Amino acid sequence: MIQLNKKTAAIAAIMILGLVAGGAILMTGRAPATNAEAHGHEEEGHGNEEHAHGEEKKEKEKEEGKVALTEAQIKAAGIDQQVAGSARVQATLRLPGEIRFNDDRTAHVVPRLAGVVESVPANLGQQVRKGELLAVIASTALSEQRSELLTAQRRLELARTTYAREEKLWKDRISAEQDYLQARSALQEAQIAVQNAQQKLTAVGAAASSRALNQFELRAPFDGTIVEKHISLGEAVREDANVFTLSDLSSVWAEMAVPAQDIGRVRVGEKVIVASSASNEKAEGTVSYVGSLIGEQTRTAKARVTLANPQLAWRPGLFVTVTVITEEVDAPVAVRAEAVQSLGDRSVVFLAVPGGFVAQPVKVGRAGGPFVEITEGIQPGERYAGANSYVLKSELGKAGASHTH
Repeated sequence: MIQLNKKTAAIAAIMILGLVAGGAILMTGRAPATNAEAHGHEEEGHGNEEHAHGEEKKEKEKEEGKVALTEAQIKAAGIDQQVAGSARVQATLRLPGEIRFNDDRTAHVVPRLAGVVESVPANLGQQVRKGELLAVIASTALSEQRSELLTAQRRLELARTTYAREEKLWKDRISAEQDYLQARSALQEAQIAVQNAQQKLTAVGAAASSRALNQFELRAPFDGTIVEKHISLGEAVREDANVFTLSDLSSVWAEMAVPAQDIGRVRVGEKVIVASSASNEKAEGTVSYVGSLIGEQTRTAKARVTLANPQLAWRPGLFVTVTVITEEVDAPVAVRAEAVQSLGDRSVVFLAVPGGFVAQPVKVGRAGGPFVEITEGIQPGERYAGANSYVLKSELGKAGASHTH
């Protein structure tokens, strides 16, 4: 009887232990795992976490580059939506340049006679007409030349009278033929002397007569603007002194430096677009000259464009950018030039998405004219912001500034 009770107690103890273990399993929700199984599950959870983090980061970057706008706001801002596609793009070469005087229409005015300045009616910056008086100089050399002309003219008058008389006497057989021939020779010499004196005055630009024999009137050689003045009242000037610089500013040169490796791309007759670095002025023209020598120090050659300047907007000394249109090609993907904006060191195009636009980084290829080639970042058929896309850049900048604060 005692032995049976001991066996019954052992069986009861085993059943109790089983019930405790089952309860523990039910409380944890699963059976205890091995070390390998636990490590595998840990890695799987970590991978899912990294994937979710990456997706979240991408979504965050996309949201940061997005400008949320309604249709009404887009219309009010004047943002024009275009479709990316193939277009004819001009391959260009951009070169720095400077506006200079047109040397073919610029004159360094010199007196050509030494003397003392009596008056200077012309002022710096004044526009003058051809033949307009610039200055009056008293010159002793001019006085001598005019005196020589007057003397030659008097001798010519006497020689004509003598010749007429001798010719009549010879025809009337009163005087010898030798006297007639001498009178004719004297007349010819007097005529040569007068021509010589007149040509001396013409060579220095002086009139044959004036109110005073020594007064030299310096006049403008053509229509233009006085851009330099180096003469004042009472000053003694030399015959080769540069007293005025006169330039016709209705035509100027845009000079540019062409690197040696690009010389073959710049040819006379090529179309160019000249843009001011200080204003919105633009002008079209053609290359009129390409230098044949390359500078030893700069390793560049000079080239120039002759520009019409009727409104005098192109002032000498103004820095410009000269865009040479070297060729035209068909680009498979292109956007309007105004659609490409700069964000930091990246070029972006704002793509249309539901609820606004997203700044899409792109790689720009050939650029020139109304279109720009896109080699990476945009596919054909995608819609983007064309005109007034700078508004989106501004809004994106404001949003970035607010996040930093």
